[in-house]
Amino acid sequence: MTIKRLSLILIGVLCVVAGALLWLLRTPSSTFDGANADQPPVSAELIRRGEYVARLSDCVACHSTPDSAPFSGGLAMATPVGKIYTTNITPDPETGIGNYSLADFDRAVRHGVARDGHRLYPAMPFPSYQKLTDEDVAALYAFMMHDVKPVSRQNRASEIPWPLNMRWPLAVWSAAFSRGGPQQPVANQDAVWNRGAYLVEGPGHCGSCHTPRGLAFNEKALDASSPDYLAGALLDGWYAPSLRNDANTGISRWSEADVVEFLKNGRNQHAVVFGSMADAFNNSTQFMRDDDLRAIAHYLKSLPPGSNNSGKGWQYQHDDAPATPGSQTYMARCSSCHGPDGRGQAPWIPPLAGATSMQVDTASSINVLLNGSARVVADGVPDAYRMPPYRKQLTDQEAADVLNFIRSSWGNQGEKTDAQAVGELRAKTDPASSNVIILQMR
Repeated sequence: MTIKRLSLILIGVLCVVAGALLWLLRTPSSTFDGANADQPPVSAELIRRGEYVARLSDCVACHSTPDSAPFSGGLAMATPVGKIYTTNITPDPETGIGNYSLADFDRAVRHGVARDGHRLYPAMPFPSYQKLTDEDVAALYAFMMHDVKPVSRQNRASEIPWPLNMRWPLAVWSAAFSRGGPQQPVANQDAVWNRGAYLVEGPGHCGSCHTPRGLAFNEKALDASSPDYLAGALLDGWYAPSLRNDANTGISRWSEADVVEFLKNGRNQHAVVFGSMADAFNNSTQFMRDDDLRAIAHYLKSLPPGSNNSGKGWQYQHDDAPATPGSQTYMARCSSCHGPDGRGQAPWIPPLAGATSMQVDTASSINVLLNGSARVVADGVPDAYRMPPYRKQLTDQEAADVLNFIRSSWGNQGEKTDAQAVGELRAKTDPASSNVIILQMR
């Protein structure tokens, strides 16, 4: 092969690569491009619908901090390569989204592209939000622009170092892992199932926490067609358990009524919300309509066991184990609330016998033991029963011993932990992070 021929081939390859990159880096189109005349008129009804979509999507929890105005951003989010900070999405024209058109807003929410063209980090769950209907996007825009108070607050730059902070590779990431569009009904499922699928896979973005991630930090699946979807995942010091009917690590023992009660009240006979789920409850799920909660429960209970399914189905076992340092710590510090038999006092104090957190990865159980549980605020009333932090009372070894006792008692089948794992999580977590509060959107 001649040098001239090789040069022509190389030029051709470079042209193809350049063309592909230009195509990927283009500004994505929006349903609302050039459609100003077709946009619905802003009305009180449209704004209220948008407020509900904001609750379904839990926008306020990520784009707010306890000491700032709602939607004004500033929340630190840990990533494997450095912290990023959520942005101001109030309608302030200088520091927020006040100059966004509906098409600009749509591109940010469903495509992960800001008004100036830069790509958003996928901590913004646009791979899920792409499933939002046009009607819900338009309503959300009306609420954000006409009912949220503008706040002047400059956005904070990420702490991701160069060159990892370059945004253009995110266009390639989006093309690979964020394909699709508005949710389409599944023909062989009923209306309730389809509504539940829309809420879970779309605005609820449940997979952002509960679906395992790939090597590119992508969710391995975005819908129920894959056994990876909602199969459980470790994220930022918490293990979000499977939401599928896994025998030992999911919700196989929960009824649809149990799921509804958990999302509506933050607790049921099996568990109480903790970690990031407390945030989701405080700011989102308790505000959902009952029919939507039933649809979510119906959808989740239809899912078969997933890719992380392991162990036999839990059954209570009475233990006569010999006294150990872990059992002695449990009886001294834990049994007055959770009971010497581990059954708790449901629904106020959850059982540890059979608890999903005691069957899966150790992160959540270590985190709760060290830092306590988050404040659960139902109907504006803070709960009276809260797990206290034992960060100062227990050494790393004592914490490991008591967790190993709990995770192997009463039929629990959790793997053991050790003092090193406790120490590592102690260094990475902050007891103040468990003090979740509810944020008023208006």
